[in-house]
Amino acid sequence: MIYYIYTATETEFIETCKVHLKAYEIQYLSFDALDTFDVSQATHLIVTGCLDEIKLLFAIAHQNVLSIGIVPTEKQKELIRTFALPSKLKEQIALAVKPSEKALDLLYSNGTIVLQEVVVGKVPPLDQFESVLNGKTYFERIKMFVHTMKKVKELKHSQIKVTDAKENEIHFSAVGLVAIEYNNATFAARLVSKQISANDGKLSVVILSPTSIVQYMGYLFQSLVSHLGPKTLPLSVGYIRSAQIRIETKEALSVLVDSSLEQQTPVELEVKEKALLLSVGETFWEKQVSESNGKDSIKIDHLPSDKESTQYLSAAIPFFSHASQEQYTSLFTNLREESRLSQNFMVLLILAAMIATFGLFINSSSVIIGAMLLAPLMQPIVSLSMGVLRQDTALEIHGAKTIVTGVAFVLVTAALIALFTPIEQLTSEMASRLSPTILDLFVAIASGAAAAYAKSNEKILGSLAGVAIAVALVPPIAVAGIGLGWADWSMFSTAFLLFMTNLVGIVLAAAFTFAMMGYSPLHLAKKGILIWMLIVAVVAMPLYSSFLKMKEDIRIQKTLSNITFNVGAHDVKLTHIELVHRAKIDEIRCEVISTGILSKQEKIRLKEVILKSINKEAMVVVTFRYLL
Repeated sequence: MIYYIYTATETEFIETCKVHLKAYEIQYLSFDALDTFDVSQATHLIVTGCLDEIKLLFAIAHQNVLSIGIVPTEKQKELIRTFALPSKLKEQIALAVKPSEKALDLLYSNGTIVLQEVVVGKVPPLDQFESVLNGKTYFERIKMFVHTMKKVKELKHSQIKVTDAKENEIHFSAVGLVAIEYNNATFAARLVSKQISANDGKLSVVILSPTSIVQYMGYLFQSLVSHLGPKTLPLSVGYIRSAQIRIETKEALSVLVDSSLEQQTPVELEVKEKALLLSVGETFWEKQVSESNGKDSIKIDHLPSDKESTQYLSAAIPFFSHASQEQYTSLFTNLREESRLSQNFMVLLILAAMIATFGLFINSSSVIIGAMLLAPLMQPIVSLSMGVLRQDTALEIHGAKTIVTGVAFVLVTAALIALFTPIEQLTSEMASRLSPTILDLFVAIASGAAAAYAKSNEKILGSLAGVAIAVALVPPIAVAGIGLGWADWSMFSTAFLLFMTNLVGIVLAAAFTFAMMGYSPLHLAKKGILIWMLIVAVVAMPLYSSFLKMKEDIRIQKTLSNITFNVGAHDVKLTHIELVHRAKIDEIRCEVISTGILSKQEKIRLKEVILKSINKEAMVVVTFRYLL
């Protein structure tokens, strides 16, 4: 016999359901009269009720190996989504009355059945259903993001010990975690949907463990605002998959089962494999992992686990990540060693200076790139940035001393080569380093950030070679040295300005990046960063002026390149336009393609048209070419 057990307050809803169940022999029974239920007479169960009532009937079905179907009310939208139940009542009843031949797992929390999730601690937004975003505008999503960010002060780390089914003890620090069995369309399930299966005997635990507000903000923005969402496990999230998990915390944390039943840690989570014959929608099984290897999964290597980090994070989540003492000691030891002047440093730097200088003379970019890779000048600069950040006088002095000495030797080496080389011709490789602009500062800042990030992560330390090429420290010093050898002050000053641009940009950006990665508290880092921001601002003044000149030059070149006009008896067109900036008056050099030889008056007319087009005074130097 089929028993339809329902909540006593839903009599009107049940009367509607009876209309669709006339063809079946069904015994109707309210939960108030459940003590009269003769389970031995039942062949299949149907249930309508609240979550606690449904779970009670699930337990009876599990214990007596009975199949069961759910007829949800309109308000139970999340239940409908979790088990992929039809949206129309007639179809829901048709599914619920048909016994299932395929069993699914049951998750228990301290002996209580779990339908949706178990939440330990605070884990926004992992415990929310994705349906909260349905129909939300971009502005409304941003409001949700801001509202959730306001609660970040309430998030505090706790020491957590997890024991899995194989008695492995896993220790880490987190603000909370979510345990799920089914792909229930929560943000937690979304992150591990490719690992969830409803009949593999495993439960999934998603751990929220942000080490900084910035890190948490990134994940939160992806979840609530971005339509793309995180495709991989974010840095602030960990994952454990096992058949049985015991969660213990140093201080008791709240445990919420299906958003209602409150418990406290410690909590025992256990999966009963293929324990329930529940009638679910077809798409429910489509969302499950088709093949399961049966092995436990643990992905928590990136989560904080050392005692120092746990203590630091238990007070409050910092704005930037905090490097552990082990990380700081390892990096600081390397930087202190690299800041010191050594024989290897000087030999490599002088050889790099020689290669760069010869490469500039022969106008070979590949030779110059080789010099960039060989030069070890990036090492003391990054060390100096750490000294600036930590207000470490010894590290600052050693780093500055090594940089000054290295730069002096590069200048002398390049100047001597220029002095004794019987060539005094400005190549394009030299000229390209004589017009630094604000854009070069931006390159230096990006390179400094990359250098600091690569230096702090041994796995990507090889990327420093790419940073060395991008920022090109030695070539501008070599050009400045050539300027000294040729006694050309303008060449020396502009090339050396490019080096100074690279230097201050790298120091500031590297210091700021180290601060973001937690290698110094902000109150200590603030002074050094502010000083170097002021230095960068001073250097940026002539760079911005150069940028404006470059912008003006591009405008003039573009204006003149489009001119084709008649100066009298002949038509002319300007090509190969070049601007040369002089101390007194700028020069405009170009080629003039003419239909014939211009007269004196036509030349005067040509000059007037050029100057009028660019709206500035300049000396015009032209080369004539004739169109035959």
